Amino acid sequence: MSRRWYILQTYTGYENKIERSIKALLESGDISSDVLTEVRVPVEELVEIKDGKKKVRNNKFLPGYIMLEMDLPEFGWKTTCTQLRRLQGVNGFVGTDANTRPIPISNDEAMNLLQKSGVIKGDKQVHVKQSYNIGDVVKITDGAFATFSGTVKEIFMDREKLTVEVQIFGRPTPVEVSFGQAEKQ
Repeated sequence: MSRRWYILQTYTGYENKIERSIKALLESGDISSDVLTEVRVPVEELVEIKDGKKKVRNNKFLPGYIMLEMDLPEFGWKTTCTQLRRLQGVNGFVGTDANTRPIPISNDEAMNLLQKSGVIKGDKQVHVKQSYNIGDVVKITDGAFATFSGTVKEIFMDREKLTVEVQIFGRPTPVEVSFGQAEKQ
């Protein structure tokens, strides 16, 4: 067998508690570290800008789910899975019932989730909490147009960018900036 990633569904808000419980089972030897090799609660960095101050916090981007890297044996997989399912706050493995062998996620899905959470080096995604509305007056704090003020004309949530109309040489000019480069006035 080979190691694959599985998704364990939990009650929302219990992810860290269940992660600690699983690690305790590993340390006590109740679950073999050869079978269960890694436990991850998928989190991403979220930058929140309030009153001109940046606050970085970790945000669970899959609330209610834990990633498990396991090398499930052909025989005896049910013992390990039953121990995990019996933890308080666990609903079971995604896509299967209690009597069925868990189905792993694809390697691409696993790599995307691990990259998003910063476990795998690459394009780590840092999201900025959006608190802008069209018509808001903002000050650009970074980049070529730093110190310019203008009005928000468009918001692109998918790209985390704003189109801000600023006055350059007395003419209104649209400028595209990222959420992190602007702050409300």
